[in-house]
Amino acid sequence: MAALLSMVGPFTIDAYLPSFPAIEAEFEVSRAVLSQSLAVYLAAFAISTLLWGPMSDRIGRRLVILSSLFVYVLASIGCALADDSNSFLLLRTLQGFAASGGLIAGRAMIRDAHDPESAHRAMSQVILLFAIAPAIAPVLGAWLHEYYGWRSVFWFLSVFGMLMILMAVFMKETLGVEHRHSFHPVSVIKIYSRTIRHGQFVGMCLSLSFGFAGLFLYIAGAPTVIYDFLHLGSHDFGQQFIPMVGGMMLGAYISSQLAHRWAKLRTIYFGFSIMIISMIANIILVTLFKPDIYTVIGPLVTYAIGLAMAMPAITIMALDCFPKNRGAAASMQGFFQMMINAGVAGIAVPLLHAQQLHFVLGQLVFLVMALMLWQISRRYSQVG
Repeated sequence: MAALLSMVGPFTIDAYLPSFPAIEAEFEVSRAVLSQSLAVYLAAFAISTLLWGPMSDRIGRRLVILSSLFVYVLASIGCALADDSNSFLLLRTLQGFAASGGLIAGRAMIRDAHDPESAHRAMSQVILLFAIAPAIAPVLGAWLHEYYGWRSVFWFLSVFGMLMILMAVFMKETLGVEHRHSFHPVSVIKIYSRTIRHGQFVGMCLSLSFGFAGLFLYIAGAPTVIYDFLHLGSHDFGQQFIPMVGGMMLGAYISSQLAHRWAKLRTIYFGFSIMIISMIANIILVTLFKPDIYTVIGPLVTYAIGLAMAMPAITIMALDCFPKNRGAAASMQGFFQMMINAGVAGIAVPLLHAQQLHFVLGQLVFLVMALMLWQISRRYSQVG
């Protein structure tokens, strides 16, 4: 269930990317303006995580999942019926607000039900299944767009949300009544104040967020990569997403297998090492060769492997900084990641879209920041 809930976000982000030219033409807006529909979705996703986490610590994971999915379905139907760009942006914002609830509650559910080592393995398996969504979403979106128009993508998302609600109805609650916390604003502010003053937690969250930003730059910029850099068509999004997601699945599988054999830190450093190698290869390829599917997508696959190896362990270590407030910790973790993703979609992609080299340098900057923040988090851990 947690894995399926984690798929809602990628489906909502990736499924409509092949429809960008059609939506731009119908609403008479530019690529930069339509990119804001992704940015506002991610910003709303990020901000709403700060609500859903403490709420799940108070009323339980199941009710948060059901209520957020209900709003998500209504917002998806609204997007399918939108008749101008302003209403479309507003409804995308509502979609983002609702989509985060299941992700945050799902992460907390995993840690509720498992010890640290088992939670690492379970989180790896969630990421393994979650990775399927970005591979399927643009391919399915392109097919729906081709035969039924871009609005059919959002009708599909609404049906997917309804199916998730039906499944959640039969889901058991993982948070006992004795472990629930107050949802009073003062109490919530105190909890979040503790999280943002916890150097190790913040360092780990930001490190993970910037590491993912290096990959998300190519996800949010997929229309530019496919249409402008590679000169391919709407049916070719799978050539980027399927290998890239295959890399994430492989990395998550390796991380899962290593969960009971290696210490988390060893797995994380190994993942970062693979990301560094992929970055070096990307710089060499963009400098010496013309862009094609191998030189552009190949390094992304390697980067995705390393990222997916490190992600589960970093996620569990961050949540364990606040064992009594895992919902709030998951919220803050999600907030950091989605706000940075919103910046990538709304600022980095429009700034870097002119050349492939700019994308590569942007990825380099994000990875360097991830490595620096990880080292900072380790210093706080040693001080603690």
